Amino acid sequence: MPSQASTPRKEAAPVVLKVSGLRKSFGEREALRGVEFEVHRGELLAVVGPNGAGKTTMLGILAGIRPPDAGRVETPSGEVGWVPQQAALYRRLTVGENLRLFARLEKVEAPDAAVERMLEQTGLAERRDDQVAELSGGNQQRINIAIGLLADPAVLLLDEPSAGLDPGQRIRLWEFVAGLAKRGTTVIYSTHQIEEATHYGDRLLVLADGESLFDGSFEAMRQAAGASGEVTDPEADFVRFLEKQGH
Repeated sequence: MPSQASTPRKEAAPVVLKVSGLRKSFGEREALRGVEFEVHRGELLAVVGPNGAGKTTMLGILAGIRPPDAGRVETPSGEVGWVPQQAALYRRLTVGENLRLFARLEKVEAPDAAVERMLEQTGLAERRDDQVAELSGGNQQRINIAIGLLADPAVLLLDEPSAGLDPGQRIRLWEFVAGLAKRGTTVIYSTHQIEEATHYGDRLLVLADGESLFDGSFEAMRQAAGASGEVTDPEADFVRFLEKQGH
């Protein structure tokens, strides 16, 4: 069971997604074992853990593209948007053409209006006629996220959104994602970068071997690991926590 340590959750905001007893196996391997948590409107939840922890499997279930073996995913506030790690873009099409195509594929109401809204929201309005292949990795990831936002979801799921980006691109991407949360979109993202999670997450959900080990603030996780004093090496604190939990 995850830790019940205090965390700066946005308790006044409504719950937009609730996970109860989530289980998933692939043959004899248990990818998820009774994971449960909830998130509120406008929260940034960082899902962290070693390779094989179950992060991508969990996000796929939350997105509805993979069924669980047991458990429930409740989304009382509406749609869930899904952004996989690999950008699902047509590189020979322009930015605007990509957004328009996906808006129609997803049967978004008023697709042209949705495209205009996404171009403004992502700061790519001036690049609407540029071929995707000509854009930087950071801008391509923005388009990928815009596709996930076309249906105006209450919750946006991001799988390793900053993978492959240089430091400047990562900063710009996270500024954009933080802006989404400020406007009320709940963002759940997986990452291997513990520093990224501590800087851009309202709280951490730590998975290892399919189990939820912790749900709370980074500082509370440090305390659970026996760390004290000023933070000098977040990665070392995280590894210490995992070792203390037997992982």
